[in-house]
Amino acid sequence: MRIVVVGDAGLDVVARHEGPLVHGGDTRARVGLTGGGAGANTALWLRAAGAEPVLMARVGDDPGGRLLRAELESAGVTCAFAVDPDATTCCVVVLVDPDGQRTMLPDRGANKRFVPADVDDTAPAAFAGARHLHLSGYVLLDPSSRPAGLAALAAARAAGLTTSVDPQAAALITDPERFLADVRGVDLLLPNADELAALTGDRSPASATALLEHVGAVAVTTGLDGASWVEPDGIHGVPARPAHCVDSTGAGDAFNAGLLTAWLRDEDVTTRLDAGVRLGAAVVGQVGAQPTPAALQV
Repeated sequence: MRIVVVGDAGLDVVARHEGPLVHGGDTRARVGLTGGGAGANTALWLRAAGAEPVLMARVGDDPGGRLLRAELESAGVTCAFAVDPDATTCCVVVLVDPDGQRTMLPDRGANKRFVPADVDDTAPAAFAGARHLHLSGYVLLDPSSRPAGLAALAAARAAGLTTSVDPQAAALITDPERFLADVRGVDLLLPNADELAALTGDRSPASATALLEHVGAVAVTTGLDGASWVEPDGIHGVPARPAHCVDSTGAGDAFNAGLLTAWLRDEDVTTRLDAGVRLGAAVVGQVGAQPTPAALQV
């Protein structure tokens, strides 16, 4: 099952600090370098769930971009990359506190320069044999890459693919009406509770019914309260799976991958939600947002 993902690919510098950050001073931390970017994270978890992902993104003509391509392709992700000769590859500094909650300092780099021509150049090969396109909201929420996100959704519809969008960042949804206009006609919207509140004014899954005039269905993640599927026929929910949260980075991306794969296999609502929750629980028990052998075993 071939699924096209449109979103950022980059490098994550993950710093797990042992206490409150000391402004102007030193705070001890454990620091690691991993692959990242919401698009790359989702693509890798889709591969772990048994799908055949294609990642459309823009990277720099630099060691970071070449490293990302090599790592992704070795893991079974097809890279439909545009290479930027001037901008650097995306890099995100992720500060993880002792409770596993993360604060992110992103530099989207070349991803900010993702343009409709990148979609036009890569779509024919990327869409060949594909069933679905998933778009990371970061692409739509940055004015510089928004036209490319809209072009990707339009191209997917023209090709007969189903579509999904993860809003990705509540703080960046400064114009909810415009965002909802951008995603009108999408088959599935995948917000967390904060993003849902940014769009509806309410964190409860019931408020997602107001979004059904724009999209076909909504899958809402609510952290320790689990996840819900909202459609015209009603609201269905599953509880969260027990997990020790080491690093919450990428939980939504992993959830998306599990749910999308099960949904596209025509699994029932409970099964598809549980597939998402299971992968979300796997990622929070590790440092980093992408699959590791230990996380896959869990």
